[in-house]
Amino acid sequence: MLCCVCKEKEATVHLTQIAGEKMQKVDLCEDCAKQKGVNDPAGFSLADLLLGLGASQELEQASGGVETKCPTCGFTQADFKKAGRLGCADCYKTFAEGLEGLLKTMHKGTRHMGKAPRALQQSRDLSDRLKTLQKKLAKAVSDENFEQAALLRDEIQQTSAKLTELAAI
Repeated sequence: MLCCVCKEKEATVHLTQIAGEKMQKVDLCEDCAKQKGVNDPAGFSLADLLLGLGASQELEQASGGVETKCPTCGFTQADFKKAGRLGCADCYKTFAEGLEGLLKTMHKGTRHMGKAPRALQQSRDLSDRLKTLQKKLAKAVSDENFEQAALLRDEIQQTSAKLTELAAI
C-alpha cells in the first residue's frame, strides 16, 4: 500500500479515526509520518491529512493569522483543525476565503450539486436541451437560415415529446 501523502513509498504508519459511525484511514510512509508530526500527538492533526495536508494552515493564512470565529456556532479554525469538519452552514461563509482552494482540490468544484433521481435528472437535461434548441432556432430564423431552422424545429418537437413522455411516467 502506497503512502497517501507522497504516493511513492510503501506505507508503514496506518492511522484510523472513528468519529460517530464513520471511520477514516490514513496510510503514511516513515518519512511523511515524521514530517507531519505523527510521532508527536500534540503537533499532529488528522484533519490536515484527511483534508488535503495543510488545510488548517491554508485557513490561517487566509485570515492573516487572526483567529476567525463563526458568529452562528462559535466554531474556530482550531476546532476545524481538530475535528476535520465545520460546525454549521454559516462556517462556509465565515471561512470561505481559505476553504475555496481547499474544496477545489478535494472536489470537482465549489458548488454542491447533490444527487437527483434518474427521471428528474433526465427531465432537467431535456428541459435544458429544449431551451438551448429554442435559442438556436431563434438565431437561425433571425439569420434567415431556414433549412437549419427546420431541422431545429423537428428536434425541438422530438425533445418536447420525450419530455412529455417522462412527465407522464
